Amino acid sequence: MGFLQWLGGRMAAGGASPRAAVQDAGGGKIIATSDDLSKAIANAVQSIAGPSVTADSAMRVAAVYACIRIIAGAVANLPLSVMRRIDDKTREEASDHPLWRILRKRPNRWQTPSQFKRMMQAHLLLRGTAYAMISRSRGMVQEIIPLHPDRVTCKQADDFSLVYEYRRKDGGVTILKQAEVMHLVGLSLDGVHGVSVLEYARETVGLSLAMEQHGASTFKNGLRPSSVLKHPKHLGKEGQEFLRASLEAFRSGGDSEGKSLILEEGMDIAKLSMTAEDAQWIESRKFTRADIAMFFGVPPHMLGDTEKTTSWGSGIEQQSIGFVTYTLEDHLTTWEESADRDLVSESDKGIYTRFNRKALVRGDIKSRQAYYVAMLTWGVLSPDEVRALEDQNPRPDGRGGEYYDPPNTAGAQPDNTGETSDEPAPSA
Repeated sequence: MGFLQWLGGRMAAGGASPRAAVQDAGGGKIIATSDDLSKAIANAVQSIAGPSVTADSAMRVAAVYACIRIIAGAVANLPLSVMRRIDDKTREEASDHPLWRILRKRPNRWQTPSQFKRMMQAHLLLRGTAYAMISRSRGMVQEIIPLHPDRVTCKQADDFSLVYEYRRKDGGVTILKQAEVMHLVGLSLDGVHGVSVLEYARETVGLSLAMEQHGASTFKNGLRPSSVLKHPKHLGKEGQEFLRASLEAFRSGGDSEGKSLILEEGMDIAKLSMTAEDAQWIESRKFTRADIAMFFGVPPHMLGDTEKTTSWGSGIEQQSIGFVTYTLEDHLTTWEESADRDLVSESDKGIYTRFNRKALVRGDIKSRQAYYVAMLTWGVLSPDEVRALEDQNPRPDGRGGEYYDPPNTAGAQPDNTGETSDEPAPSA
């Protein structure tokens, strides 16, 4: 009888359900049934290179960690505002709406908005999906509490509604309806469950882990390759132990670091394996780093690889613009549409959420200045609106609300045919 069959028989007979006694910092997964154990074993599949690739082990790869940090950090630092549509042409920030406090001040009792968004985005990148339980009172959202995706099972009912099973730390299961969960879904093949990047990048990440282990082992052994020592005569057990101890002491560094190895009694040394340079270990690591960056949609230069910065557009600047357009915009849209669906009530007519994308250039004063000058010149923004974007008070002379006339229409008046005329406007 196999272990899983024995475990299933125990549970069918009313035996105690096994469950994890301790939850690690990564969240982990409660093992409550034999099916849970089977899934956990299946998910810990080893890569062809050897190491098992999980969300926790993948984060130990520098390129994976950097991609998660860059994308999650960008989403976390952008303000997610609650907007109100007044009419077809007028919008205003709905700072008086209760949801504004949740998204901009305090999503729950222990997290700031940036912490909440960063955590949810990391879940989305590593698992393809992210969940947060919605706490409501009198129809209004009071808290959004993140749930670890490893402990949530999403199922679609026959009426196409979604039902969520959340396994608590004590082993119990809480059933949540679709209206009680904020559900972020990335790239999906069935419209319900997101595709995990690690599922398809398993071999690339596993190769990177294997090379890291190889490099660590190589440095630990003093950068000396495996070798064989040849002795012209028979060497007894005591002599072998003495020689091995001497070599270990030499390879451990210290005063012997960089010095030559002296062999006695006509001994000779021969290499058995290639060095790291012969195997192009460093070059291979660059290839895996580029592959990982491609899976996450992050330009290689943002991970420190600046060797091929002219491969896209005119260089690094165009790569950064491409990252915002083709990678970050996709995640921002997912957040906005999910928040509108799950957090905004049907009775809140005209309320929607919107990221302030202008904050992306907050660290680039030259780009901000050029943007403001263009908006002021063409009468799109007033001086007071520009000052508000820079967290400054209105102009003290009271003229900050005036809009400048566009330069190509200043003084031009429309005639009876709808065309503009250079003749001065008639006096009142």
